[in-house]
Amino acid sequence: MSTPTTRHLHDWDLAPRDAIALQRRLAGQVERQDRLAGEVKYIAGVDIGFEPSLGTDREVGKRDGITRAAVVVLNWPELNVVEHVVAREPTRMPYIPGLLSFRETPAALAAFAQLKHKVGLVMVDGHGIAHPRRLGVAAHLGLWLDLPTLGVAKKRLTGQHGEVPEERGAWTPLKHDCEMLGIVLRSRAGVKPIFVSPGHRLSIDSARDWAIACLGRYKLPEPTRLADRLASRRDASS
Repeated sequence: MSTPTTRHLHDWDLAPRDAIALQRRLAGQVERQDRLAGEVKYIAGVDIGFEPSLGTDREVGKRDGITRAAVVVLNWPELNVVEHVVAREPTRMPYIPGLLSFRETPAALAAFAQLKHKVGLVMVDGHGIAHPRRLGVAAHLGLWLDLPTLGVAKKRLTGQHGEVPEERGAWTPLKHDCEMLGIVLRSRAGVKPIFVSPGHRLSIDSARDWAIACLGRYKLPEPTRLADRLASRRDASS
């Protein structure tokens, strides 16, 4: 067991236009081919939410004043929870579409710094390369951790796709112009599909296969479903 090592890629105190320019540069560092470090024994699920500030200054009670990151570690292939952590950090950037990773990643990194298990794969509630500048939160976090990551999102951020067949496990490509960014997956019959894209050190095919392999009885794969429960202050083990 060991704590994940992070790389320092950049500072977080950035103006929006500087953050956009940085996204474009970092997107070129994202690896879109499989580079897993041996056999995956533990998978981390990540979900990030927000809560009011509890400080004593004028920011008290400010909506989204605190970023709350939940990380749940599951063993593979059993998918039983072996560890979970919640970290809270001051929210560094206001809500700006396309720049959510600058709000969310610092708290996620704080949570990963507390982990005891060495994870081999990270599944994030959010987008990977299926982002206008190809750097969603799963890709951004993957670069900091230098770990294989994928994003599983409930809503489309960019790209187009066809109809997804109704049966569980069916999928269709998510594309922008001629570039394939991920897939749209019917994770459960009769419910809206989810959007799966690789983040870092993972191919589209592998991101798809891992998302499907981690499906249980619910719409979301187990790692992000359980992280969502923890981030929402519900019991992560149930």
